[in-house]
Amino acid sequence: MILVNRETRVLVQGITGREGQFHTKQMLSYGTKIVAGVTPGKGGMEVLGVPVYDTVKEAVAHHEVDASIIFVPAPAAADAALEAAHAGIPLIVLITEGIPTLDMVRAVEEIKALGSRLIGGNCPGIISAEETKIGIMPGHVFKRGRVGIISRSGTLTYEAAAALSQAGLGTTTTVGIGGDPVIGTTFKDLLPLFNEDPETEAVVLIGEIGGSDEEEAAAWVKDHMKKPVVGFIGGRSAPKGKRMGHAGAIIMGNVGTPESKLRAFAEAGIPVADTIDEIVELVKKALG
Repeated sequence: MILVNRETRVLVQGITGREGQFHTKQMLSYGTKIVAGVTPGKGGMEVLGVPVYDTVKEAVAHHEVDASIIFVPAPAAADAALEAAHAGIPLIVLITEGIPTLDMVRAVEEIKALGSRLIGGNCPGIISAEETKIGIMPGHVFKRGRVGIISRSGTLTYEAAAALSQAGLGTTTTVGIGGDPVIGTTFKDLLPLFNEDPETEAVVLIGEIGGSDEEEAAAWVKDHMKKPVVGFIGGRSAPKGKRMGHAGAIIMGNVGTPESKLRAFAEAGIPVADTIDEIVELVKKALG
């Protein structure tokens, strides 16, 4: 597995809000080690037995924190991520959708410069099966196994994980990187981690139309990847110039087209599934 395990100590930013409370409860019941929460003005409270602080700086002064998950409204979400990075938290999971793109451009660069890793925004988070869940995915569909998943889509991630689990293949770590035009971590950033992970035997890469992340990932796979990779591209029937679902899923000119992604995958020797069930068949074939 990569990035997170059952020992990962988690801070929840926006813990007192409806979403924050709901998902904190779900994460705790999965076994996630949540040590603190932050909501400005609510310091001194407890939510589900978790102490709440006014600032991230205050929380990390009282607790060792390895990762933060953010449930903060869009106008303040990028600043919340920056607050976590400035407090020295190494992994930041930004769930919030609809964050202004310029806010994200600024935040992504600064967080990188501070040495933290940002996942998201507009993502379902990260889960190491049967160890820890730092996100909003339905934990029960992730069974411990041999396959890593990196995905731009939430729902497709859950379906792929469920199919792999039902087939007895299971998953190691699954990372939902988010579907916005500007995100903190790309396919290409995570592939090297899975490449070196002794538990991961194959990787499923679930992409979408729009952007060039899939093409860049394919180039990396072609040059460096030692393990089999299986691909899937969502939104292949979308018309050009029309945004489909995610803000990042829009084709402009020849960049981001399904053809461009399929060609890149073919050149890298990545088989592409047309259906979720076919992902399972291709993984089985790749693992022999």
